[in-house]
Amino acid sequence: MPGYRERLHVITYRVTLDVPREVVLFLSRLLAAERKLLGTRKGTRALTCFHQAVMALRHFREGADPATLARDHGIGRSTGYRYIDKATAVLADQAPDLHDALHHAHARGVPHLVLDGTVIPADRCSAKTMSVKGKSIDLWYSGKAHHHGGNLQGVPCRVL
Repeated sequence: MPGYRERLHVITYRVTLDVPREVVLFLSRLLAAERKLLGTRKGTRALTCFHQAVMALRHFREGADPATLARDHGIGRSTGYRYIDKATAVLADQAPDLHDALHHAHARGVPHLVLDGTVIPADRCSAKTMSVKGKSIDLWYSGKAHHHGGNLQGVPCRVL
């Protein structure tokens, strides 16, 4: 179409990320500490730690895909994926492992822990079961999450 490019206009707009600023600052401090540990020189990354934290939190909160977030932040797609992976890793390093969480809960007298109920995606589940209506259905398919996977909801708090 002649002249199509000339008529193409990009619309920009601002949105509000519904997380407390302290959360963004916490994650950005973790990312800064990781960069310092790795010896990353200042000014050598495409985004500051703060903007990397915002991008990752948008991914967690809104479910936005990394390619879209990378475009929004003016960086390459592969860099966007790496930045989200790094933010996920530094956050995961802060969390206790399951054994420590169970030990802590047991010491406080908590009888069991309820986990978040997230369906962990899996593509190798093919078992069938019978629905209440008598139809054969995929045992590991989550209609709510719209994919196959397993859901761990709670564990007893006895020390492993």
